[in-house]
Amino acid sequence: MGFEELLDKVGGFGPFQLWNVALLALPRVLLPMHFLLPIFLAAVPAHRCALPGLPSNFSHQDVWLEAHLPREPDGRLSSCLRFTHPQALPNTTLWGGGQSTGEQLEGEPSTVPCPQGWEYDHSEFSSTIATEWDLVCEQKGLNRASSTFFFAGVLVGAVAFGYLSDRFGRRRLLLVAYVSALVLGLASAASVSYTMFAITRTLTGTALAGFTIIVMPLELEWLDVGHRTVAGVLSSTFWTGGVMLLALVGYLIRDWRWLLLTVTLPCAPGILSLWWVPESARWLLTQGRVEEAHRYLLRCARLNGRPEGEDGLSQEALSKVAAAERVVQRPSYLDLFRTPRLRHISLCCMVVWFGVNFSYYGLSLDVSGLGLNVYQTQLLFGAVELPSKLLVYLSVRHAGRRLTLAGTLLGAALSLGFRLLVSSEMKSWSTALAVIGKGFSEAAFTTAYLFTSELYPTVLRQTGMGLTALVGRLGGSLAPLAALLDGVWLSLPKLTYGGIALLAACTALLLPETKHAQLPETIQDVERKRLKKTSFSTLVNGGRDNDLKHLEGSHMEEALGALQRPLDRGHRETDLNSVQEKNFLIEPNMEWLLQQ
Repeated sequence: MGFEELLDKVGGFGPFQLWNVALLALPRVLLPMHFLLPIFLAAVPAHRCALPGLPSNFSHQDVWLEAHLPREPDGRLSSCLRFTHPQALPNTTLWGGGQSTGEQLEGEPSTVPCPQGWEYDHSEFSSTIATEWDLVCEQKGLNRASSTFFFAGVLVGAVAFGYLSDRFGRRRLLLVAYVSALVLGLASAASVSYTMFAITRTLTGTALAGFTIIVMPLELEWLDVGHRTVAGVLSSTFWTGGVMLLALVGYLIRDWRWLLLTVTLPCAPGILSLWWVPESARWLLTQGRVEEAHRYLLRCARLNGRPEGEDGLSQEALSKVAAAERVVQRPSYLDLFRTPRLRHISLCCMVVWFGVNFSYYGLSLDVSGLGLNVYQTQLLFGAVELPSKLLVYLSVRHAGRRLTLAGTLLGAALSLGFRLLVSSEMKSWSTALAVIGKGFSEAAFTTAYLFTSELYPTVLRQTGMGLTALVGRLGGSLAPLAALLDGVWLSLPKLTYGGIALLAACTALLLPETKHAQLPETIQDVERKRLKKTSFSTLVNGGRDNDLKHLEGSHMEEALGALQRPLDRGHRETDLNSVQEKNFLIEPNMEWLLQQ
C-alpha cells in the first residue's frame, strides 16, 4: 500500500486540506509584496540638479531653469547635467540689464554633472531609496542593482531551503523563514546607508526563498491527484491578492521605510499560525517517523469526517509504507542528475524556470511608458492575474500541464514581440499588450509551480524545487539589469525578455505530462515510468536487443518479463490503455500513438 491509498482513506480533499491552504495563504500574500516592492521602494521621481538661489517667483523660475539646465534631445530639461556657467537668454532682465553672470561661449556651452546634488518632485513619493541616497544619473545602476541583490539572495535561499527542508522537514524550515524574514526586514527598514540596505535586503531575499520553496509542496503533499489543480490555482490567487494589495499599500504609504515596515510586520502572526500547520506525512514516512505521521493522518481523518479511515492507520500498515519509501541516504542535488529521467527533467526545468522568472519580472517591474501612473499600472497588472488563474485552471485540466506551460510562455513572448512593433505614441495599444503579456507570464508562473511539484519524487521534491527556483531567481535577478540595455538600443530589453520566454516555451514541450498521474514517492518511481516507456516502445517496434542494452541492474528482470509477454492484439491494447491512463511520455517516434 502506498501513500496515495492512505490519503484516500483519510480524505484527499476536505476541511483538513482547506484549513492547510488557508494557513499557508499569508506567505503567498507576502511574497509578491516583497518581490515587487522595488516598483515603489526604488521609484525614481522627476528630478533635476539642485540650483542654489532659485527664485520663488514662478515666472522667473522658468527663466532661471532655462539659463542653468541644458535640454535633452526630446526637448525636456536635463535631469543629470547643468551648464558650467549660466546662459544669457534674449529679452530677459533676470541678470540685471540683460548681462549674464557667466560668459556665453562660442559653440556648444559646456556642462557638468550636478555638483550640489539633486532636487526631487515629491508629489508622488515622499521618499524612496533613490531620493534617500541620490541613486540617479551616474548612480542609477545601483538603484537597479538593489533588486538584483534581493533576487540573488532569493537564489541562494532557494538552494539552502530546498536542501534543508528535505533533511529537517517543511514545517521547521518554514518557521526559520518567517523569523529570518521578520528580523531582516526590520533591519532593512532601519538602514542608515545604501550598503547596509543592500546587505540586509539580500539576506531578506534569502529568508523569503523559504516561502517559495516550502509552501506549494507542503500543500500538494496532503492532496489527492484529483484536487491538486484546484488547490494549486486557489492558493496562487493569494499571490494575485498580494500584487493588488501592494498597489493599495503603496498608494497609502509614500515613505519607503514605513512601506517596508508595513509589508514585513505580518510575518509575526505568520509565526504564530505555524502552531496549526501540519508537517507533511509523506515526508515523515520517507524518514521513517511513523508515529508522527500516524498522528497527523488521524487528525486529517477526523477533520474530514472519515472515521472508517482510522481503522486502516495501524502502526503495522504505516510501517510497511514507511519501509517501502524510507530514504536510505540523505538527498543531494547530485541525485537530481544521477539517473537519466531525473537528469532530463532537471535540465529542462532549469531552462523553463529561468525563462518564466526572467520574463515575469521583466514585465512586472517595467511600469513606465504606459500612460498610467505607477499605482494604476500596478493595480491593473494585479487585476489581470485573476483571469489568468481561470485560464490555468481550465487549461491544465483539459490540455495538460505541459501544453499550458508552453502556450502561456509563447503568449508572453508574442505580447513582448508585438510591443516592439507599436510606436511610442500609441500608448493604449502598448498598455493593452503589456497587460496581456503580464497575464500570460503570471499564468506561466502558476503552471510552473504546479507542474514542477508533480515532476519530482517526494524524497527529492524540495531539493528539485530548490534547484529550479535557484535558476529561476537567477533569471529574476538579471531581469532588472536587462532593463539597462535600453542604453544600447531602446527595444533591446523587450527583445531579450521575449526571446528568453520563447526558448522556455520550446523547452517546456520536452517535459513529461503529469495530468492525472500520481505523485512519485521515490527516485525509482520516476525511473520506472521511463522503463515502462522504453518497454512499450520496444514491444511495438520489436527492437528488443538494442533497447535491452539501455536497461540497468534491478530493472532488467522486470523488463525481460514485460518483453516476453505475448504480443497479441489484446496485450497491446491493454498496455496502450495503461500508458494513456498514467500519461507516460514515450519515445518521440511513438508519441502519436498516445494522442487522446
